[in-house]
Order: sequence, then structure tokens, then C-alpha cells
Amino acid sequence: MQSLEPPIEEDTTQEVVTEPSEIAGTEQKPQVTNPVPQTDSLASAALLGQYGVFSTAASGEVELSTIENDKLKITFSSKGGKIVKAELKEHLKIRKNKEGVEETSQVTLMDNERNKFEYLLKLNNKTISSEDLYFTSDKTGNQVTFTATTSNGGSFQQIYDLGEGYNLSYEIKFNGLQNDLSRTEASVKMNWINVLNAIEQNEMWPSRYSSVYFKEKDDDSDYCNCMADDLIEEPEKKIEWVSHAHQFFNTSIMSGETPFDGGSFSTEMIEDPDELKTIGSQLNIPYNNGAAESIAMTMYIGPNEYENLDSYGVGLETIIPYGRSIFGDINRVVIRPSFNFLSKFISSKGLVILILIFIIKMLLYPLYYKMLYSQAKMGVLKPELAHLKTKFKDDAQKIQMETMKVYREYGVNPMGGCLPMIIQIPIWYALFRFFPASITFRQEAFLWANDLSSYDAFISLPFTLPMFGAHLSLFTILWAISQVVYTYYNMKHMDMSANPAMKYVQYLMPLMFFVYFNTYASGLTCYMFFSQLMNILQTVITKKYVFDDEKIKSELDLNKANPKKKGKFQQRLEDAMKQQQLQQNKKNPKKK
Repeated sequence: MQSLEPPIEEDTTQEVVTEPSEIAGTEQKPQVTNPVPQTDSLASAALLGQYGVFSTAASGEVELSTIENDKLKITFSSKGGKIVKAELKEHLKIRKNKEGVEETSQVTLMDNERNKFEYLLKLNNKTISSEDLYFTSDKTGNQVTFTATTSNGGSFQQIYDLGEGYNLSYEIKFNGLQNDLSRTEASVKMNWINVLNAIEQNEMWPSRYSSVYFKEKDDDSDYCNCMADDLIEEPEKKIEWVSHAHQFFNTSIMSGETPFDGGSFSTEMIEDPDELKTIGSQLNIPYNNGAAESIAMTMYIGPNEYENLDSYGVGLETIIPYGRSIFGDINRVVIRPSFNFLSKFISSKGLVILILIFIIKMLLYPLYYKMLYSQAKMGVLKPELAHLKTKFKDDAQKIQMETMKVYREYGVNPMGGCLPMIIQIPIWYALFRFFPASITFRQEAFLWANDLSSYDAFISLPFTLPMFGAHLSLFTILWAISQVVYTYYNMKHMDMSANPAMKYVQYLMPLMFFVYFNTYASGLTCYMFFSQLMNILQTVITKKYVFDDEKIKSELDLNKANPKKKGKFQQRLEDAMKQQQLQQNKKNPKKK
């Protein structure tokens, strides 16, 4: 993958290393000052040659500044005037150490030592990085200003102002640099490299759901590949915002009234259990080479909470991977508001899931009733169909044709039970995306599950299997068992003689899906298990206490006495089956 970091001229003179500093208890690499030659005149000449008019800001000492509110604490370094750590006060990180012991700490962003946040200032004969400059800091309340001055009285400033919540106003200013910065460039390049540290216990979904997102003006948001190295270059597009997103947290930069003049975006996978991937963005900041120019931006450093992101009105909420099709719309418009509404009255997210299951099942029960009624009618006809096996013996096609004929005579639609399943497919698929993407369930416990956004490890295994993991999920096991029970109860009333292989496929499906869902969010597998229990309960009660086989048989006899006209679809189906039977008879004339 192409690197987003541009080449910077190397300094080959001797370096002097100062003592390491600490940021909120985290040891950093030793800070390196600029070269210190033997005489002041040689030092000035070396810095002037390397940094031009910014030579006065090319040496100094690292100073740390901190601003905070009730939700966010941000630490800055005067070296580069950039953020070196953002601590989210209301969110915890729970990770296992090398000994397998869980350790709890605050969630922090932008604190990897390999991160970069720099402006590439193109002077008339060289390009320098703002990360190499020592800024003077001036803090007033929750605003901190970093200034790098030039030898001729100009300056480059970065101003951070922390408001409420996770909102950080950000502004850069160019003062008196019109004769120093290149006149051939209509923009200044921002280079932002962010190594995403692992935050969640589950490794699979954070990796899948972390990427760099960006939005072009008058277009939908886009993102780099989440599962492989990727590079997207948009040099001619107007970019409104860019977001470096984890599964549940993000750091975003939004343009002001004037969008960014194009950019490039990349993801690079990392094979390290403590790091997810390297995310890069290069943005072209508009610059008109004026005597005094300022560019206002907004930064968001915080959780992927839909309401917070949506409040900016720029589509930033689309970084939450609910889905891009109708399934995403179902999550945003139906499922998410439903969970939020119920959560106002019920603190337990697990109980909210159970209540939502009950509501959905009651709303769909009229359709489910029709499905069960269709199955009951086929069950009543089972003795009627039994003799077909003896009459036509091994001729499966003939048995199938005669079975369809019997169904038509008695007015039974064998596809009548499919509609409820078809209607539920969009809801099911939407839920597959909703649970691992929604921060609502992060570190929410229910029954034996400690975190509904991750798997519920009932048993840890001494080995790891691809896709399966190194554990057994109890909710997934219970769902698979309930699926087998549900299948058995339904299948024993149905005649599968026409296609006996389907009987065994029905039992293999839970096993195959068990492998897939073992590493899924326990919120989803919890939903699946209790939803299936509800299905079994509705099925047993309806078939045992609501249906009357004698009444159903009377209805079928009445249908046979008063046959309905064939529908076009049914006629085409019968014609196709007859044609298939004719072809089969030609191949095997003895079976005529």
C-alpha cells in the first residue's frame, strides 16, 4: 500500500536526547531536541538551512497542556501543537493482559506513539512538517493556543476550544506568511496517521467495524475496506469531513463553511493483538496566500452515539455500520428508536430485548397463525398422501405431481407458510448489523453475558478455530438446541417423502449457523434464543388449543366439493412439472 506520509528531509547532524516525559502515567519515547552544533552561529545556520523562516521554532522543550470537561480530557504537546491523548471519562476499557487477567482502564484515543498529525508547510525552497516545530502555548479556560513564530514576525497557529460533551472547536491561522509559503500551492496539506489501539475484548468485530470514513460534498459518505489494505484517492473532490472510526468510538474532523480541497484515505492491517489497523488521511486545506487567513474546523472525539453524531447535521452518523441498504434504514428508523424508547423505562438492555421480542411476535402473530394453519392442513392431509408412496413407489416426480394435485383439490397452498418468514428476513438481517454496531449494548450485562455487544464465553477452549474462536457461547448453544426442537416439532406433521433430503438439511442448518454465531454479539444470540422459544410457545399453544383437526378436515372436504379455479401461477407450475415428467419418461420408458 502506498504510504500517506510524504518524505521529509533528514537531519544528519548530531542529536541531543532529553529525559522522557509522561502523559497521565504513560511513558513516552525520549523526546529529541533539534541538533545542537558546537557554536551558536553554526546552530543558527543549520536550523535556517533546514527549517527556513521557521528556524526560530525548530528548537525547544516539550511542554504538555490539558483541557477537560465532564466527559473528555485532552492532553496536548507543544511539539507539533497536537493532541497526544484523549481520555473518555464515561467509558471503560476491559482487556486481558498476557497472564489472562482482566484489567480495567479509561478508554483513550489518539495516544499511540506512532500517530502523526501534521501540516506540511511548503516554503519556497523546502517542505517542513509542523510536527518538527516547538509551539508556544497559551491556555485560557478550556481554550489552548499553540503558536509557531517565524524569523520575520509571521506565525502559524493552532487553536483548540473544548465545548460541551465531545465537541472540540479547532482553528488554524496563517499570519504574515504570504511571502514565505509557496505561491504555487492553493492549499496546505494535513497529514493524519492514526494507529487504532485495541479497545474491546472481542477482536473480530472491532477489526471489521473500524475504518476511515469520509464524505464528499453533495454525496453519500464512503469508507475504505475494513478487511484489507486499501487506498482511496479523491484529489478533485470537495470533502466535508473525515472520521477515523473504531467499532464504538471515533475521532472526526469536519470542515467549516469551505470544504477541504480533496484528499486521500487509507487503511493498513496490523498483525498485533493490541492494535487494530493503521488509518491515514491526507486533506488539502484551502489557502489563498493572504496576509492573515484562518480556517475553522470542528473535531469530534468520543463514542459512536447516534444522537450526538446526527446533531452535527452533516451525515456523520453514517459511520455507525448499521448497513447501507433497506436494512440500515430499518435499524435507524425502526429498531434503534424502539430500543431507545423502551430503554427510557427499563434499565436492563437484556429485558428490553425480551420485550421487543414479545412486541414483534405479537405484531407478526396473524401472519404466523396463517403459516401454522397451512401446516395444520397439510398435517390433516398426511394420511391422504401416504398411499401415494405405495402407488408410485420410487417415482419421486410422480409422487410430487400427485401431491400437488391433492393440495389443489383440497385448496391447500404449500407455500402459505413462507410469507411470515419472508417478512422477517429484513428484520433479522438488520438485527445482525444492529447488535455488534450499537454502543447501546457495550458492556451491558444480562444473565450470564457480561457484554451484550460481544460473545458470552461460557467455556474457554485451549485452542482457536477459524471463525469459531477459542470459546463456546452459551446463548448460541441454547439457540441451536431450540432450533432443533422447533424443527422437529414442525417437521413431524409434514410429509417430506417427495424430497426426503430436506428433512436432514433442516437439522444441519443449526449446526452450520452455530459455528458462525459463536463469535457474534451475545445481544443477537440472546434475541435469537428467546425469539425461538417464543416461536415454540406460540406453535404449541396454537396447534394444541386453537386448532381443531376435525374442523380443518371438514373445511378441506368442502374445498374439494367446491374446487376453485386454478390460478395462473399454479397452472404454470403444473405444466412445468408435467413437461419435466414427460422428459423423464422419454429417458426411462419403463416407468411410464
